[in-house]
Amino acid sequence: MDKELFEKGLAKRKSVLGAEYVEAAITNAPDFSKPFQEMMTEFCWGFGWGDDVLPAKTRSMLNLTMLAALNRMHEWELHFKGAMTNGVSREELQAIIHVIFIYCGTPAAVECFRIGNRVLAELDE
Repeated sequence: MDKELFEKGLAKRKSVLGAEYVEAAITNAPDFSKPFQEMMTEFCWGFGWGDDVLPAKTRSMLNLTMLAALNRMHEWELHFKGAMTNGVSREELQAIIHVIFIYCGTPAAVECFRIGNRVLAELDE
């Protein structure tokens, strides 16, 4: 493991998804999946998110569309919250789901709006 890349990834992952969520994911990972959590933090978040070529907001927008296309709705919800942390506005989120509707279909957009509405309602409480 590249310790420097892991630390960079850990900081980036916490900044997008929240320190509490990330610490729980890593700390509570069973021995069987702990190496995966470490590799994901190093590679996805350190290498993938760790450079300054694309702003975090842009990366979040890309993630939402790709996760919807792959029908990974559990991850989509997590990244919907992360997108707001990265400055994606409600209007931009709505527009992203409209693009998801066009390119991924009605069922994907319906599920994205279902999740988005629930998350936004929880935030507005």
